[in-house]
Amino acid sequence: MRVPRISRTRYAAVGLVLATAGALALPAGTAVAAPTGDSTTGPLLSYVVNTKANHGQVQKVEKAVTALGGTVVQSYDQVGVIVARSNDTKFAEKLRLAKGVDSVGASRTKGILAADQTKAEVAAEPTGAAAAANGQEPYEPNQWDMRQIGVDKAHKISLGSRNVTVGVLDSGIDATHEDLAANVDASQSVSCIDGRTNTDWKAWQPTTSDHGTHVAGTIAAAKNGKGIVGIAPNVKLAAVKVVDDGGFIYPENAVCGFVWAGEHGFKVTNNSYYVDPWMFNCPNDKDQAAISDAVRKAVAFSQRKGVLNVAAAGNENIDLAHKTTDVSSPDDTKPGTRPVSNDCLSLPTELPGVIAVSAVGVNGDKSYYSSYGKGVVTVAAPGGDARYQIPDTPDKNGRILSTIPGNKYGYMQGTSMATPHVTGVVALLASTFPWASPDELTELLTNQAESHACPTGVYNPGNTGQFKATCEGGEDDNGFYGAGIINAEHWVVGWGCRAHPRALNPARGPPTAGGGGGPRPPPPQRRSGPAAEP
Repeated sequence: MRVPRISRTRYAAVGLVLATAGALALPAGTAVAAPTGDSTTGPLLSYVVNTKANHGQVQKVEKAVTALGGTVVQSYDQVGVIVARSNDTKFAEKLRLAKGVDSVGASRTKGILAADQTKAEVAAEPTGAAAAANGQEPYEPNQWDMRQIGVDKAHKISLGSRNVTVGVLDSGIDATHEDLAANVDASQSVSCIDGRTNTDWKAWQPTTSDHGTHVAGTIAAAKNGKGIVGIAPNVKLAAVKVVDDGGFIYPENAVCGFVWAGEHGFKVTNNSYYVDPWMFNCPNDKDQAAISDAVRKAVAFSQRKGVLNVAAAGNENIDLAHKTTDVSSPDDTKPGTRPVSNDCLSLPTELPGVIAVSAVGVNGDKSYYSSYGKGVVTVAAPGGDARYQIPDTPDKNGRILSTIPGNKYGYMQGTSMATPHVTGVVALLASTFPWASPDELTELLTNQAESHACPTGVYNPGNTGQFKATCEGGEDDNGFYGAGIINAEHWVVGWGCRAHPRALNPARGPPTAGGGGGPRPPPPQRRSGPAAEP
């Protein structure tokens, strides 16, 4: 997971569990070939097993798993993915020979590890110099990001609809926070740690990370006279905990999260991470190919159920359209250097239909750390840049201010912070156009983004040479900004002021600020120009 909220500079093993597998007779019809060589016992690892998406086939493969001494953790008939565990180092090799198994892959390279945690920089209490204007939340003067994308203007028309649920696939949300408690829906929240669902309230609360609570505040912190305000403060939030206490999002956690989103009627999910342990999953590696298959099927399932998924591009300043080398994988053991190509995918960011988000600072320029790529990045959004783009706000902090656990507020930066800005805008769009499909919401989002041309020559923030990057493409579609920098104001305010005659549908009636019925959107017109002043 290289969208930083976890520092992985030091590692400490946490109880690698060893188990003794008994020799079990194979059920008739399992069709597992004899193992090559003796079974060997190693760390207890988790595996994703892919088969056809029907209950009967899943049951057959479950039998093959148990016949080999493995344990079924949870099965997802909807997508044909089984989460299994085994301490047999040849488990995947044997199971790949079983009838009905499409692919098998270890979802980690070692037992779960602990890592140092990155905490948010806690914001100072507002002072007289930071006094909020009438109608503003106390910390709102420091929210340069919201003004940059026109949230203040959008709120004059819409605060979002209670009929829209946003799934935050992350480290959990502090459901007791003064700015979030009213919007967190416990009935739709869940822990997906280890690939299995747990709806116990404590299970999906944050434990070691501020990250999920920070993301949630950007999307939907309440407009209640406290702290900050989110982009869509009237929508509901569902905490889907996929980040374990070591800071890892393993494939089985992500599969669980996307299936849960599809089954529970979410309109949009926020995914400020990449799936561990591989930054890029390559099809010529059997484990990584199986991981890609499992996550791809889960994402596609959610999309068929009407969910639009938004994901971070990453913080490595990598050109995702021209991959050459991966130096950080596997990140749950000792990373090595390996060659990669464009068919090696960052998950879920590079999957079809997923909105990939790059980050900009207060000036509207690419943040020095943000990864990018022509044909990969969909849109850009404020993620902060505390090195080279400093806002004229009371705190003069170039990071993003949001909620953190314990009724506190803090600053963080990254494409992790850019992504929830896009998710919040999508939530407003879904509130205004409740019947819009994921594809329609994507079209609305991209066609109303503020175009931003590539810089001339090599981009070299700070002229240090440390973060050089080359942008490809034209003003309306390029590697740094995709279709442009998102804008909350354009569609929401545009529809609040007028209705396009080509789009009116008498059966639906006009759009409403509360997100009720409304007309189908007309073919959007491209808006060009710089991002709004913060």
